[in-house]
Amino acid sequence: MFRSLGVMNYRIWFAGAMVSNIGAWMNRTAQDWLILTELTNEDAAAVGIAMALQFGPALLIGPYAGLIADRIKGRRLLAITQTAQGLVAAALGIIVVLGVAELWMVYVLAALLGVATAVDAPVRQTFVGELVGPSQLPNAVSLNSASFNTARLIGPAVAGLLIATIGSGWVIIINAVTYVATLIALALMRGDELHVMKKEKKGRGQLRAGVMYVRRRADLVVIFTMVFLLGTFGFNFGIFTATMARVEFGRGAAEFGILSSVLAIGSVTGALMSARRERPRLRVVVLATLGFAGSTALAAVMPTYELFAVSLVLIGFTSLTMITSANAYVQTTTRPAIRGRVMALYLTIFMGGTPIGAPLLGFVANEAGPRWALGVAALAGLAAAAVAIVWMRGRANLRLRRPRGGSWWRLRVRYDGDDYDWETATTEIAVVEAQARKG
Repeated sequence: MFRSLGVMNYRIWFAGAMVSNIGAWMNRTAQDWLILTELTNEDAAAVGIAMALQFGPALLIGPYAGLIADRIKGRRLLAITQTAQGLVAAALGIIVVLGVAELWMVYVLAALLGVATAVDAPVRQTFVGELVGPSQLPNAVSLNSASFNTARLIGPAVAGLLIATIGSGWVIIINAVTYVATLIALALMRGDELHVMKKEKKGRGQLRAGVMYVRRRADLVVIFTMVFLLGTFGFNFGIFTATMARVEFGRGAAEFGILSSVLAIGSVTGALMSARRERPRLRVVVLATLGFAGSTALAAVMPTYELFAVSLVLIGFTSLTMITSANAYVQTTTRPAIRGRVMALYLTIFMGGTPIGAPLLGFVANEAGPRWALGVAALAGLAAAAVAIVWMRGRANLRLRRPRGGSWWRLRVRYDGDDYDWETATTEIAVVEAQARKG
């Protein structure tokens, strides 16, 4: 389960990223609470707008960020993007501490952070392959998710307590300091032990080549469609937990932070279970998506704060299993030479839907109540699973199978496509790029 931690460079990265991720979750909690309770009168739509501005740049520059990731060494580029994110966080924290923060300022800084994150995301994803090599990539991707969600377990709970004692501004400044941990980790890595991939030289048609590559992979198109639906309408957890805690149950910052941490309990469990799998499988993505739809529907009808918190464990588990399996599937079945561009497209679609979904769900929460916003997330999960099931049934022999002599409740899902070598069957990247240049 933890075999990637046997690699020295990955251990260093894991430790630095853990500290930085804890700070990032503290920042998210503080920013959402700042907007909801200090800069507005419990306006969920305003929280959604801030999320939209933070993730919106991925729509505009995400694909180009993939080109950058394929051309520039990951270690150098990460140092730049991490420094930029730290400076933006410091600026936000300072204006809040000084008492001069206004909503428009938070919006501007959220957009600037979104630009840095849009460049950072694809290189962060592909850099994992340079740390551990292809054989341990699925395990490393899952452990990265475990680290991210362990930070989610710690960060919001700590932030909730600190907001109540020292204020949102100082919590955000603490996040700015944690970016130093990642920079130290990058400096301490052993350069001769990195599995540095050959970087692409600047050339015509490279961005189009990435798009054409995905279009020729029907399985990737299905994955991308699923993550768009869930990223747009399903994974807006900040809106769900903030509005349910404050509006539905009348709780404070500490209880809001606890909800985010409880959500992370399920997420960490899902990430660790994904780390045990030798290879990611599409059927796991689909089953986890169905589980997400069911768990969000259950959360929407929970009558008390405590029961709602328990239901978040299931949401965390299913959502993280889905997204980790999808991420690992895309990375491990994509050629290294074009992986940066493909992952940039993946992240653009995943995060780029937030500018659409977050304000919409905030509006639904304002007008109909937070429970209806969770209902929208459940419907998004059902729609995403339906897309995959229809394609799998028609193209790759999906069927239900009952073990001989077993009961009907022990039905198993059989999907032959998980054993199909999509990558070998895909057109060589050189041919794809040649066609892109001619186009």
